[in-house]
Amino acid sequence: QVQLVESGGGFVQAGESLRLSCAASGIMFRLNTLAWYRQSPGKQRESVATITTGGVTNYADSVKGRFTISRDDNNNRMFLQMANLQPEDTAVYFCKVFKWWGQGTQVTVSS
Repeated sequence: QVQLVESGGGFVQAGESLRLSCAASGIMFRLNTLAWYRQSPGKQRESVATITTGGVTNYADSVKGRFTISRDDNNNRMFLQMANLQPEDTAVYFCKVFKWWGQGTQVTVSS
């Protein structure tokens, strides 16, 4: 059974940073592209960042230069380092591996 568990969300002020983590069981990270998504109230879930098995990364335009996705295949973990957070980054953040999703972690950024 595949399980993805996010952690690291919280309440921060604009300009501050957070680091999200996603821990997986039941699936081998090293075989998959990994992704972070987010969803704000009333909006569709959107892709934030992806990282391939070869380490190639891709980011949404809105987070380029501020967010960094990384992976630790040995420990089946992925991360999203978020810097200079802004109120528009407020959302529930989800990790995704193939067809499986985590339960999400809330990030709230106050101005």
